[in-house]
Amino acid sequence: MAEGGWSSDEMMTVAAARMLKNGAVCFVGIGLPSAAANLARATHAPDVVLIYESGTIGAKPYVLPLSIGDGELAETADIVVSTPEIFRYWLQGGRVDIGFLGAAQLDRFCNLNTTVIGDYAGPKVRLPGAGGAPEIATSAGEVLVVLRQSQRTFVDELSFVTSAGHGSGGNWRAETGLPGMGPTAVITDIGILRPDAESRELILTEIHPGFTVADAKKSTGWPLQVAEFCVETLPPSAAELTSLRELNKRSAHAHVGY
Repeated sequence: MAEGGWSSDEMMTVAAARMLKNGAVCFVGIGLPSAAANLARATHAPDVVLIYESGTIGAKPYVLPLSIGDGELAETADIVVSTPEIFRYWLQGGRVDIGFLGAAQLDRFCNLNTTVIGDYAGPKVRLPGAGGAPEIATSAGEVLVVLRQSQRTFVDELSFVTSAGHGSGGNWRAETGLPGMGPTAVITDIGILRPDAESRELILTEIHPGFTVADAKKSTGWPLQVAEFCVETLPPSAAELTSLRELNKRSAHAHVGY
């Protein structure tokens, strides 16, 4: 628990939630992205439109969903459409402002791995897989990534590229013909990183209270660059912490036995 009375995971979730603007159309992944998106909806962005891969549009879950097939999403959505419509009409049609993703690994250009750790034919760990993440990373207006930062997650070379971020850097996305902006921020339990305007390599731009730049560098599998004016993240407010803790408490109670 930090000096201010919050955990590093709570700071990460609050910082990620702040990235969502009210009224934005957001394609949400399960887990940390879902927690952040629903915190945003409960605080400063009540009109954010949450889309999940199962076809739920305008979902307003009272508790965090266990999966994209959780009935909580369909029961609280404005409408439920087919999965092909979600991807073809909404996502590939340019109607999604933000894709909110997690990952098991990322590299310095924010390419994501959710497939395997180790050799593909004989991996050390087989991960959940791609799901809709490659399409979200490709076609959403911009992409936010949230995950805990360590040398196991921030790696110099990915075992497998599941979802394209900025490829090999520079103008790779434009040259490849990908329509979206790609990742614009990575929010971790230590700080916030953003791609350099030219190289597209991730740069540490914010450090969370209780951490140092040295902590961020030690938790990164490549020589981490730091912005000239790296600022400290604004601590969570009482309202943000209360909303997040109530959401987590409701969810834990609802999911007993799962």
